[in-house]
Amino acid sequence: MSHATSDSGHQPVLLKEVLELLDPLPGQIIVDCTVGRGGHSMAIAGRIAPGGILIGLDADPRNLEFAHKRLNGADKPDCAIRLFHANFNQLDEVLDEAQIPLVDAILADLGVSTNQLFDPTYGLSFDTDMPLDMRLDPGIEKSAADLVNHLPEAELANVLYEMAQERYSRQIARKIVEARRLVPIQSTGRLAELVRDAIPRKKGPPPRIDPATRTFLALRLAVNREPANLARLLDRAPRRLKSGGRLAVISFQSTEDRLVKQAMRRLDESGGFDRPIKPRTPSDGEVANNPRSRSARLRMIRKRLP
Repeated sequence: MSHATSDSGHQPVLLKEVLELLDPLPGQIIVDCTVGRGGHSMAIAGRIAPGGILIGLDADPRNLEFAHKRLNGADKPDCAIRLFHANFNQLDEVLDEAQIPLVDAILADLGVSTNQLFDPTYGLSFDTDMPLDMRLDPGIEKSAADLVNHLPEAELANVLYEMAQERYSRQIARKIVEARRLVPIQSTGRLAELVRDAIPRKKGPPPRIDPATRTFLALRLAVNREPANLARLLDRAPRRLKSGGRLAVISFQSTEDRLVKQAMRRLDESGGFDRPIKPRTPSDGEVANNPRSRSARLRMIRKRLP
């Protein structure tokens, strides 16, 4: 499977739309909660120079190191850049440490970077057989292999259904438990093979999306506690915005997008925020250039001016 990538190993999604909706201006303070390889951050930093402050967080220390070198390279924008190895659920702690009570905008891109998908270190992909891991932060205690090999069957089925709406969750969990009794499941290829075998085959052309996709998504979300971390971010971020400040979130699948939509609706109903903008999706040109962007959805809400 080929994917368009930049020299950074990742193509920032909806970059034009992010800049349009956040409207970064010189001297502003903006938080990128998911720095990744620095694509969005680099563009934002250029807009808030001179005199602005970019606060960047990322749970993945390897991507954060790459972003640090990129953002502080030869083309470094004329603004302060402060990067923190932290999950975005630690937004309050990071801003307190930086002694910044309120900011002009907060961005969170909930997708994984292309380099993470295809680097065996992360164990995320079934396109290539690799160790089954899925931890974006190596400090996380339990890997996907731990969940797959030790969760009770009913609990494993619940993870697959609740995290990714996998309709065959019970059949998949049963197949996994039967297989692990004989040999532990340690690779992405073996897990994908078991999932495909558990799902009934339909007549006609092969499915457009690999049958293992939802299982892998569910395990990644569970391992990295992504829905819980997102819920905390959506609770804390609005409180750290200045009047007129903007919160933007890019999601890639329904579980997370539902959380974002519901949180922004509550903010609208609270009276302290303007109505959320209509969600933005990638243009046909962006999807053609970067197929992974096709499921991206950008939502933004702005805190009311006094």
